[in-house]
Formats: sequence, C-alpha cells, structure tokens
Amino acid sequence: MKKLILIFFVALCWCSTVNAADYLITDFGAKRGAKELATVPIQKAIDQCTANGGGRVIVPAGDFLTGTIFLKNHVELYLESGAKLLGSTDRTDYPKLDGERGLIITHDAVDVSISGKGEIDGNGAAFFKGDNAPDRPFLVLFKHCKQVSVTGIKLSNSAFWTFRLLYNDGVQVAGIQICSHVNFNNDGIDIDSRNVTISNCIIDTDDDALCFKSDSSFICQQVTVTNCVLASNCNFIKMGTASVGGFKNISISNCVLRRASASHFRFWERTVPGVTEPITGLAGIALEIVDGGAMDGIQISNITMDGVQTPIFIRLGNRSHATGSLKNVIISHIIAKSVSRIASSITAIPGFKVENVVLRDIYVEAPGGGTAKDYATVVPEQEKAYPENRMFETALPAYGLYLRHVSNISLDHIQFKAARDEARPALYVDDARHIHISDLSASAPVAGAPLVELNNVLDFMADGWAIDQAIPLLFRIRGAQSKQIDLNGLRGVNSPRLYELKDGAAKNALLKK
Repeated sequence: MKKLILIFFVALCWCSTVNAADYLITDFGAKRGAKELATVPIQKAIDQCTANGGGRVIVPAGDFLTGTIFLKNHVELYLESGAKLLGSTDRTDYPKLDGERGLIITHDAVDVSISGKGEIDGNGAAFFKGDNAPDRPFLVLFKHCKQVSVTGIKLSNSAFWTFRLLYNDGVQVAGIQICSHVNFNNDGIDIDSRNVTISNCIIDTDDDALCFKSDSSFICQQVTVTNCVLASNCNFIKMGTASVGGFKNISISNCVLRRASASHFRFWERTVPGVTEPITGLAGIALEIVDGGAMDGIQISNITMDGVQTPIFIRLGNRSHATGSLKNVIISHIIAKSVSRIASSITAIPGFKVENVVLRDIYVEAPGGGTAKDYATVVPEQEKAYPENRMFETALPAYGLYLRHVSNISLDHIQFKAARDEARPALYVDDARHIHISDLSASAPVAGAPLVELNNVLDFMADGWAIDQAIPLLFRIRGAQSKQIDLNGLRGVNSPRLYELKDGAAKNALLKK
C-alpha cells in the first residue's frame, strides 16, 4: 500500500509539473468552427499564462476563427498537429497597434515563441484590393522583442506580408513553411532585426521570399540564413527596398531557389522579352541600397537557381535625396538558369561606386537571343527609380553581366552560356576602375560583338583564360579614360583579334610586356 501511495504521489507530481504551465484554449471557451470567433478565449489563455510566469498556450486540432492575438512575455503559442488558426475576414477584428494590423502581434516582449505542427492561415484573399493596397494585416509580426523563436509551423494565405521581424534582438526561425499566393505583396519573411538565424525553411510566395529591410536608422545585422528552399514570383533573396540604416554582416548559404507553385497576378511572359514560361521570378539575388543606408559585409554562397529572370542584381541608387554605400560583398558557388534577356548587373549612379565585390565560381545559363539593337542600347541612369531588374528597360548591352560605376570588382572562374545566338558581349564594363577577371568562359557573340566590352575603364587585368572556342574579337576598348589595360596574363585564347580600340581609346591604354 505504501508503494502504491508513493507511486501515485510521484505520478501526480510529474503530471502537475508537465501540465501546470500548459493552457488549453478550449478550457477558456474557444470553440472550433468558422462561425464563432475564438479571439477572446485565446487572449484570456495568453494573459493568464503570462500572469503566472509563462508557459504554453495550446491550440488543439481543429479550426479556430480569430482576430488579432497579442502574444506576451514568456508565452509559447503551441499548435498541435491538425490545429489551424484561421484569420477573420472582418477588418474590424484587427485593431491597430502603432498603426499596424496583424493576426498575431507581439510588441516589446521577452522570451516569446510560436511552435508546433499546426497552421496559421490569414484568409488573405478577403482583403484583396490590388497591389500596395493599404491597411491590410500582417500574418505574424514581432516588434521590439528579445528572445524570439518560431519553429515547425506553417504560415499561409496572408493578406499582406506574411512574417515580419521588426527591430528585434535575438530571433531563431527554424523548420517553418510559408505559402502565400492569395494577395499582392505576399512577402515570405521580412527581416529588419539583428542577431537572427533562419534555417531549414520552405518559403513559397507571390512577392519577395526572403526580404531584408531597414525602415529606419536601425541596422539589419548579424543574420545567418542556411538550408532553405525559396520560391517567388518576384525576388528570391532581397536586401531592400527600404534601406535607411542598411545591412551589415549577413551570411546566406546552401539554398535552393525554384519556381513558385502559383502565379495569379504577375504574367511576366506577357511583358518581359525572352520570358516564355508562365511562372518565373525576378532576381535570384537582389542587393539594393537606395535610401541612404550602408551595405557592408555580405556573403552569399552555394545557391542553385532555376526560373529566375536575372540571377544577380546589385544596385546603389538614390530615391530619397541621399546616396549611401554598398561594399564588401562576396557571392560564390552559384549555379543559375536564367529565363530572360535581362542580364545580371552591378550598378551605381554617377559620382558613386559599388565597391569591393567578389563574384567567384559562378555558372549562368542564359536563354540568348539578344540583338544588335540590344547591344547598342544606351542604358539610362535611373538615379531615383525603384530598384528592380527591369529598371533599365528590358535588355542590357551584355548577356552575362553588366557593370557600371564600380570599383574593385573581382570576377573569378565565371561561366556564361547562351542557349541561342547572342549579339551582345558576355561582359560589359562602363565607368569602372580596378577590375580583375580571372578564368572567364563564355559563349562567343555573333554579329561583330566582342566577348568583353570596356568603356572608360581604369586599371583592368585579365588572366588565366582558357577559352576552347574561336572568339572573333575578344575585347573592344572604348573611351579616353580607358587606361592601364593589362591583357598579358591571358593564355590559350583562340581569337583572330585580341582587342580593338574605339571612341577615343588611346593606343597606350594597354600595358605592354
């Protein structure tokens, strides 16, 4: 009898330890179904949990219709397998906090998390009013929080951005799935925080999949992203557009970029030359400083892309009366299949330079089809334009990479392959200094275009090339500012003409052995 009493007492203590900090929303009156809001009972469970020092608020299997839920200190919102929080379709069920609406909002909290195997569905189609329509709720918003964790769950069908991280310090996101294709501006994760890790996530969205932002002087920094699958009808990996403070010390690695599962609004095949498929994205990697901030210390590696119009788009602009800086970027080990004639580009505006960029071990397969007219295109500066891969019209005078207003650029082991004939150079460099290209391999252009065009380039060196096809003209060098062009390190090049000087380029522009 004493043993039985002891066992019962131990079991009772164990059960109390496990369950004392668990708060089941149905115990607070939440009912399953799409007719009765569960907002009040869910909030009561959260309030009781935080008042008692924290614990888990449990959403059991079933659909629970709700408006805005406010998470608080030391609360873990846990969704069991089969559980779904379904957003109300009535805007009045989403009260504003600091001018923002959301289904789940957490402000100024410590030690907060969302976890489990369930789903949060925003019912976002109910708020459809077109691109950039105002006053729509986010699906999940964390703002000014510390020690944030979001793991395991599925986020779907947001009315606006799906998952926004704003001004937080210390965030861990792991193993979540995001699918949002019911509205314009359906971003995946928007990151404006510091000390953030994101891993093992699958993101499939109409708008930007993984979007770093800097809406204020707060710098988005110390962020790592790894082992994710990203799909988008817009940009896959993007820093900007908002870039007031900027981005610092960010690493992204081991990600697969693929076509989105749906495209209800974009129809790029109707507007972008060269695009023939109904589902494609804009830029695989888009790095943008256009609001006066600074980008410094960015490393992106081991990325495969398919269904992207432009593999790499880097832009330093000025759309808000301030020009920032963009420097110290390394992009390496990229395999990309491009589906448009809009080449990769690295550009700044007159008087400024994108600086210290390394592109290494990159293979790009382009569709080809560029014309002599594309090659002769005068590319507008577009100083204050919204940064997007098609901001310079729908073609550039290169089929592989276009550089303008840049300094200290290193291209190492780069391959460009065109599926069809190309009348544009593989590489076009304009107003640049300190450029080094090692081991370039590219399809030979037709119609008299050179493989590489240099226009007003100071201090250029090419070495280590071993091109296995005949290139009618390797370099066309233009402009009186083209000087210190060093081609002495080339080897194994099969070209009837190594270079041609045009438009004021002096004979002594090339360095002799």
